[in-house]
Amino acid sequence: MNLIQNYVRTATTSWRNQSPAFRIMRLWLGITWIYAGWDKASDPGFLTAGSPTYIGTQLSGYSTQSPVGFAFNKLIEHAVLVGGFVMVSEFAIGLATLLWVAPRLAAFGGFSMSVGLWLASSFHVSPYFLASDSAYAVLWLSYLLLLVGTGRRKGFEMSVERRGVLRVGITGILAVAFAGVGKIFAGAAPSLSTSAAASSGTKIIKLASLKVGSTFNFVTANGAPAVLFRTKTGVFAYSAICTHQGCTVAYSSGSKTLKCPCHGAEFDPYKSATVVTGPAQSPLAKIKVSVKGAWIIQA
Repeated sequence: MNLIQNYVRTATTSWRNQSPAFRIMRLWLGITWIYAGWDKASDPGFLTAGSPTYIGTQLSGYSTQSPVGFAFNKLIEHAVLVGGFVMVSEFAIGLATLLWVAPRLAAFGGFSMSVGLWLASSFHVSPYFLASDSAYAVLWLSYLLLLVGTGRRKGFEMSVERRGVLRVGITGILAVAFAGVGKIFAGAAPSLSTSAAASSGTKIIKLASLKVGSTFNFVTANGAPAVLFRTKTGVFAYSAICTHQGCTVAYSSGSKTLKCPCHGAEFDPYKSATVVTGPAQSPLAKIKVSVKGAWIIQA
């Protein structure tokens, strides 16, 4: 009981002793990170393979767009663990910020996560000020520098005092509990076919810009990577997500196959993307495309 009372007292005192500007920054960051965790926890498709919002699909999209895309193929192999870690971390950072638990460590975690998301998903956003991840990175960094410049301890000390270890443990338990409650409220996960129907008619590339015999990498409306082909007989496309463990395949003009960089699986795009070389067992998913006027669209 004394531990809980101390937990609450520390949080209350911290709010009372801070300036209004500091409180606003802390409140906004804490609530936003908790909401981000809740959004994932209550999404039935986030940890469900085959769903348009599946974390593995998002990671596959990042691997084709991010300047550090090479790092994502290994993460894709453990997509569910990565998704669970991100979800619980968001809850933990948000709760720690609001409850004043290891505040500098929480701020550094928020800053690191924002930079990671910026590199993963919004690095190419133009103009740059439309990318919220970079704005949050700056906000977290400013908050961290304010923390470093206040209090009894100066500098970038990230250690947690011994008496604070239990408070960190309680916050971790609360983060896991929040994630569990979110799953209770989650409904059934939508299918990829439902998402594809909703995104029909999306323009991909002008027909004149894609020569016969060429390929074009694009991203579907739900963020999944795909490969478009044009031959003398028409256009067709496949998902670039390997059916083995979700890594992103790429077209090899030498072998005329779609190759997976993770475990060597190969698919023949000219024979319905059937498996040429394992360990994959299933062909790549087809993406419906057609020509409409001057454009190739996702049909």
